[in-house]
Amino acid sequence: MSKLNHIYSGKVRDIYEAGDDSLLMVASDRISAFDVVLEEPIDDKGRVLNAMTCYWLEELTDLAPNHLISADPADFPDGWDELGKGIGGRAMLVRKAQMLPIECIVRGYVSGSAWKEYSKNGTIHGMKVQEGLQESGRLEKPLFTPSTKATEGHDENISFEQACDMIGKDVADKCRQLCIAAYERGVKRAQEAGIIIADTKFELGYIDGELSICDEVLTPDSSRFWPAISWEPGKNPPSFDKQPVRDWLESSGWDKKPPPPSLPSYVVRETSQRYRSAYELISGKSLESWWR
Repeated sequence: MSKLNHIYSGKVRDIYEAGDDSLLMVASDRISAFDVVLEEPIDDKGRVLNAMTCYWLEELTDLAPNHLISADPADFPDGWDELGKGIGGRAMLVRKAQMLPIECIVRGYVSGSAWKEYSKNGTIHGMKVQEGLQESGRLEKPLFTPSTKATEGHDENISFEQACDMIGKDVADKCRQLCIAAYERGVKRAQEAGIIIADTKFELGYIDGELSICDEVLTPDSSRFWPAISWEPGKNPPSFDKQPVRDWLESSGWDKKPPPPSLPSYVVRETSQRYRSAYELISGKSLESWWR
């Protein structure tokens, strides 16, 4: 058994104490769909989430501090290598942060829950936006659309005013400014690789009194990536994420309650390739050069 104290496991991440002020955050190859964790892991998914987060944190370092100490296994605390095979490429040593109780979502296109609300009410998170948008249509400017962090079930979309009530107006203003700037930086870089970032979710917290970027950043799990060549308003483009898993499950007749059906090997392979392609296209680096 590892000497590191396990303190939390989510659908994807496992977190361990790594000292008084630090944590070892491990991105697993687990994948969930419809709030159920599936049995089959997606090869290299954890490495992609880790490598991509580290890439973006370096790209955004001038905008805000972040929680990353190191992704180099040589810097990890004793006992990390007892946690399982492949941990080296899936772990980050990070600083502890006082996390904000909201998800900081930025949308540049109307899709997902935002499209459902807009098509019904003409609003996004209660805000009036431009008329005449179609599904996947581009907004005139990026919107900061926060949500709650649900301990059970789904996060709940909230208005900016509700976010102000939760964390204070000054902090909410800082979150909005930082997240939109980070999103716009990401959009510009992704465009060069032929990828649209339709929306993304940031997690922010305070480290040493400074608002900092934490957790995963601009990954296929926290963002909606579309091939620019496939984008067309009125249609839902393919995405660089677990769409093959969702599509297969939808067609399988599964009632979306545990236990889930077993994924065919070709769905696992296709999903793994989508994650890998997102990282390699955007970063310009091969995943083979990342730690294992």
